[in-house]
Amino acid sequence: LSLHDALPISANVQIRVRHFIVSVVSATLLWSGSVLAQAKPDCSGLPDAGRLKSVVQSIVREGSSKNGGLGNQEWAVVVNRDGVGCAVIFSGTTSSDEWPGSRVIAASKANTANGLSVRDYAISTANIFAASQPGQSLYSFATSASPNPEAVFGDPTSFGTPNDPMIGKAVGGTIVFGGGLALYSSDGRIIGGLGLSGDTSCTDHVIAWKVRHELGLDNVAMGPSQAHDDNMIVDIQNGQSLSGFGHPSCKGGTQSDYIIRGLSQQFPVGSRRH
Repeated sequence: LSLHDALPISANVQIRVRHFIVSVVSATLLWSGSVLAQAKPDCSGLPDAGRLKSVVQSIVREGSSKNGGLGNQEWAVVVNRDGVGCAVIFSGTTSSDEWPGSRVIAASKANTANGLSVRDYAISTANIFAASQPGQSLYSFATSASPNPEAVFGDPTSFGTPNDPMIGKAVGGTIVFGGGLALYSSDGRIIGGLGLSGDTSCTDHVIAWKVRHELGLDNVAMGPSQAHDDNMIVDIQNGQSLSGFGHPSCKGGTQSDYIIRGLSQQFPVGSRRH
């Protein structure tokens, strides 16, 4: 094979390499475009991070005398109806003021409440505690969907900011204790879920309930509680829930059972405010 014969082959190889590079660049641009598109979920009707943070902080400041529990700072996450993260905030001055693990727990609560509720029937994460215990109808539900690793992990300095990895991604996760509520618009449509975590699960529920009420996203039509909403039902005796939707009393800090039982009257769901 002469040098003259080799030159056309080299040129052909160069052309193929160019085509390969163009293909890689094009695929990269398409992938980047899909990522950017994913980072802008449909969050219409839901609170932005600023509004969510303001409301959560004001309620957390009420302290354990009004909310029960330990008086801790909280993480809060809002997802849309597809379970995609729309807002992630913390109530303290920095993200280290809250339990670090509560960020993912809050997201999983939001995902669970949204995922198990429909327009005509709301189920809070507190309502599924009893059914998820051994021997009950939803046993092993807590292991049915793990949190999305792509949404959980990332630069820690971005956690709780508009650049949190959860924004624009399906957060996943399932939680079977208090703190997660479905969000309903003024016309009764379910538009997403809210999760609070950072204190006892009972206090998380209390704060989530008050936050949802303040946001005006609690137009619940029906639920399993005696008030026909999705309030926590504290009725477990000797390990059994009388209603089948019960949640245990929470240990630690200020007892919250009395506060929980009064939520439906003091902060009635939207469909019953008038």
